[in-house]
Amino acid sequence: MTNKQLVLQTDFGLQDGAVSSMRGVAYSVADNITISDLTHGITPFNIFEGSFRLFQTVNYWPAGTVFVSMVDPGVGSKRLSIIAKTTAGHYIVTPDNGTLSHLIAHGLIESARVINETTQRLPGSEKSATFHGRDIYAYNGAQLASGQVRYESYQQVVPVEQLVQLPIHPGQYQATPADEPQVVGNIDITDVNFGSLWSNIPVREFEKLSLTYGDTLAVQIKHQGRVMFEAALPYVHTFTDVAPGEPLIYINSVYTVALGVHTGSFEQMYHVGAGPDWAVTLTKKM
Repeated sequence: MTNKQLVLQTDFGLQDGAVSSMRGVAYSVADNITISDLTHGITPFNIFEGSFRLFQTVNYWPAGTVFVSMVDPGVGSKRLSIIAKTTAGHYIVTPDNGTLSHLIAHGLIESARVINETTQRLPGSEKSATFHGRDIYAYNGAQLASGQVRYESYQQVVPVEQLVQLPIHPGQYQATPADEPQVVGNIDITDVNFGSLWSNIPVREFEKLSLTYGDTLAVQIKHQGRVMFEAALPYVHTFTDVAPGEPLIYINSVYTVALGVHTGSFEQMYHVGAGPDWAVTLTKKM
């Protein structure tokens, strides 16, 4: 059951009327819903980033909340339009293009159903194929959020294992021949406001290193196999545990390992980035 909450995510930005049009359609469908924003600042066409932001956010909303996620470089193509249900009871209206990859990788998608793009859309929009965010996703999201239609009304089921998935491999602990335990993973995303790097190494794997605050780890970051950063950094509880301008290792708000700088940007200071091609290794020196 939905709860009249609709949350929008896009790569549209707020410079033109695209997001406002989506809101207008949703309110025209149901004026008793509440529309909120996850973000409209996804890097254009970056499905991986959209997938991460859903993973970062969805479970902090009440069960029954409907999300519309619109990062769709293949708009108008043969890719499916779907509604997915999470294991906690949220609903996500989105293209089947990999936007659910992080949630699937963590076992958080229960099921999915297909939207009929011909019949289940804003009346009068049939001749347009380039603004499905307004004509299909906002329209269906508002119907679902308001309770005008039920999830079960979408009769075509698509198995979760058949949904499009980007390669998501959570970081993990591993032993080394030199008996120097380490955790390895990727840099999933950059904290866009502060320049920290958020890895995909979950805290449960990091804790296998048996660290205490103040311990130093050897950190190596590679981009497509090339070493871009290498240094020994302290593992700390908060940014203020090091001097301003100093780098550090910490646990971020989604409970993965992150690299930051006290009152600075790790990304800018060390000229590193994020995405599937950025690998990170943290080694405990014995």
